[in-house]
Parts: sequence; C-alpha cells; structure tokens
Amino acid sequence: MTKNSATWSGMVEIDDTALAVTDTGGTGIPVVYLNGQFATQGYWRRVLAELGDGFRHITFDERARGKSKRSADYSFEVAVRDVDAVLAARGVDRAILVGWSYGALVGAHWAARNPERTIGAVLVDGAFPYDWLDDAMEQRIRKMFKRMSWFLPLLRPTGLAPRMTAEQQAESNIEVGVLSRERALGPVLDTITVPTRFVVASGTSLGSRGDEQEQIRAGLDAAVARNPHIEVSAKVTSNHGAILRKDFAAVAGAVREVAAREPADR
Repeated sequence: MTKNSATWSGMVEIDDTALAVTDTGGTGIPVVYLNGQFATQGYWRRVLAELGDGFRHITFDERARGKSKRSADYSFEVAVRDVDAVLAARGVDRAILVGWSYGALVGAHWAARNPERTIGAVLVDGAFPYDWLDDAMEQRIRKMFKRMSWFLPLLRPTGLAPRMTAEQQAESNIEVGVLSRERALGPVLDTITVPTRFVVASGTSLGSRGDEQEQIRAGLDAAVARNPHIEVSAKVTSNHGAILRKDFAAVAGAVREVAAREPADR
C-alpha cells in the first residue's frame, strides 16, 4: 500500500490519556484495526499492504502501547470505549472491525453493542468462548509476568513491551480469561447480527502448553452453529503470534468477504 497524501497521524485525547492514531483517509470502506493485548499498530502493515488503497485504514495504539500515553485505567471496558473515541475523532460513522487476539475480543463486544455502526467484523485468532482460566492458570499468569518484570523496562524503549507494570499486564490477562468464559462470551457472540468472519491459527504460542490453544479454539464451534452471521473464513498454518506476519492474505481475504456484504448504496 502506498502512503497517500490524505494520510493523517496524530494523537486523540480521551480521559487521562492520548492515543496514537493513523488514518489513511480516502473514500473506501473504513476499516479499524484492534491490536493484540500488548501489540502496536505496526503489526497490521502486511494486512494493510495486501488490502491496498481501496479501503480506508485506521490503526491506533492502545493505552500505554506504542506511542500512546499511559493511563490510570487499562480495563477491557475502556478498550472498547476507546474504539468509539477513535472513530468519533476521525469522523467515521460505520466501519469494519478487524481484531487480533485481545483485539478480537474487543471487536466482538463492540460489534454486538453497536450493530448499526458495524459493517462487519473479522476476528483473528481470538474471542473464543472457553473456560481456560482457573485458579492454577491465574497463578501461572502472575508468576510468568513476575518473572518477566526485570527485563520489561528494557524492552519498552524498543516498543516491544507496553508502559505498564508486570502486575498490570497480569491483571489484564486474567481479565481476558474471565471475559472469555463460555457463559460470558457465548451470549456476546450470540447477539452479533453483522457479518463476522473468524481467521483461526494453528499450533501453540508463548505461554501455552500442549494442545491448550487448540482446545480453546474448539470453543468457537458451538457459537458458529448457533449464529448464522458468524463463519470461519480460514484456518491457517501459522501459530497465534505469527498469523499477521505469515497469513496476512487470509486476514485480508476475510475483510474482503465482509466488505462484499455491504450494499453498494449505503
């Protein structure tokens, strides 16, 4: 994708923070990209290039990630609310949501709550309803981030780690586990009424053991069976962490599937 003269980059202020936003502009269907939990907007560059200038691409860094500022609140609810702030700041009424991992969970909630503003959603290896969080897993998460706490500050200047404490990152992971439980996420997916496509990875990634992630992904089957608006667009060979790098074409294909459902006269 070539960078056009309409591209805007800047900060969008909300609450006690400011989010770094990039908007390619143009007249194409707006697509807003929702990052992985501690990722940045740069992760989407291959997807954007694959889709090209026919879409209006809006990317942003979540609170304390990338170039965005710190905040006193890193809860999931503010992550959902920040989508509203970004779209309002860029004057966008309706958009396709594309979320990876944590961003998929954000996208599922936003689409369910705002059907009139959602053209469709592409959820990339995330938003799987499955009860993976128990007391043992919670302790595992806390221990993992505690072990990582000494070198996280070294990674922050490179953009590879958020400007959050290890404890804040652990709490965010645990919150995802609570929100991903079938009794919590299943009803959210059931209420989605816009075209929604999942792109599902294969294999394991950081922090997982054995076939844990495949078991989690299998939790999607019942939601797909219940809701005709939800389909699996592709299951790809890359793992969770590599999917945007290696299988960007599948993600772009799912975006095109959703865009094709939008009436031409809207």
